[in-house]
Amino acid sequence: MPTKAGQALLDTFDRIRIINLKHRDDRRREMTAELAKLGLTLGGKIVFQEACRPADAAPFNSIGARGCFMSHYAILKDALDDGVQSLLILEDDLDFSRDAEDRLPATLARLTPGNWDIFYGGYEHYAGSLESTLLCRADPAESVRTTHFLALSRDAIEAAVPYLDRMLARPAGHPDGGPMHVDGAYSWLRKDNPRLETWLAVPELGHQRPSRTDIHDLGLLDRTPVLREVVNVLRRIKRSLAS
Repeated sequence: MPTKAGQALLDTFDRIRIINLKHRDDRRREMTAELAKLGLTLGGKIVFQEACRPADAAPFNSIGARGCFMSHYAILKDALDDGVQSLLILEDDLDFSRDAEDRLPATLARLTPGNWDIFYGGYEHYAGSLESTLLCRADPAESVRTTHFLALSRDAIEAAVPYLDRMLARPAGHPDGGPMHVDGAYSWLRKDNPRLETWLAVPELGHQRPSRTDIHDLGLLDRTPVLREVVNVLRRIKRSLAS
């Protein structure tokens, strides 16, 4: 049975999609364990979405950046076509915060229909003020980094899909916004559509788990089998200390 936090997620969002590359079964196991902490299982609203892994970077600066952008785009497009009213996108390296069971229900209770468009449950960096508790309204002019815990309302979905379409049609570096990392694309969307009410969880409700990247080229430690195993052990230790 869902915990209070798990039920809050199910009650708040019509659809929950978790982006995962087919070969990253390690992340699927870890993400499934994170859901289990909230009494949630796969099925119904909650589905793993196979991530896009393109053959080349094309106009993006890396294959991973293009894949991440296109994975988010595919989820948004499906939600638009299916009439989804509220969408939660999770990336498979998400760890819920230690106090998520207490804070998730209280935070999500403030996201009532009509008073939000974009919600960041987790983020790596936001340059604006974070003086509020539970929820803080984000300044449209300030970028938000990372997309591991991101939700969009129907209005935001309807704005995002054509906006990303236009980005894809432009060359990289275009002054109106071309292909870029998807967190940057969402920040451009917010800047150009200040009517979209964006809220940040304060403090974060989820963090990115230390793990091998799929966005950037691998470093020496992750390319070397023996060293990779050592690094994975150290990452697990780091994660246990953080939790």
